[in-house]
Amino acid sequence: MLLRRILTRLGLALALAAPAAAIATPLIALDSAVFVERVQPGKGRLLQPVSSLRRGDRVVYVVSWYKMGGQGAFTVTNPLPRSVYFQGSADGTEEVSIDGGKHWGKLDMLRIGARIATPEDVTHVRWHISAGEAARGSGEITYSAIVR
Repeated sequence: MLLRRILTRLGLALALAAPAAAIATPLIALDSAVFVERVQPGKGRLLQPVSSLRRGDRVVYVVSWYKMGGQGAFTVTNPLPRSVYFQGSADGTEEVSIDGGKHWGKLDMLRIGARIATPEDVTHVRWHISAGEAARGSGEITYSAIVR
């Protein structure tokens, strides 16, 4: 099952890596899981697989990457569904876009007209995976969002 998901995601990985293929970008497979954070009395905050969502729910995305071959660094880019707004990632190294992936930067550096962009403005999130990290062969990226 996992192998099938990896191979299915391989097409996506090829599409993501295609522009950089000329510079020996590694071949990467991606897999993702989505959880909702629920508060249960006596147990605290728990992550559960998503079965239903309500406005205000915190959603946690876990993106797993697997290096299938090649060498060097690569970038993982995720568009955000319109039904959620970005909250942050586990490590804070992400860059965001507020214009569909045309321009990138740290959220507090991006502007819409005269105002600073807010988490509700984020359309895409990306992470740069260094050659050293890629050499490990696999990794995970975790980020959260709130249901609108």
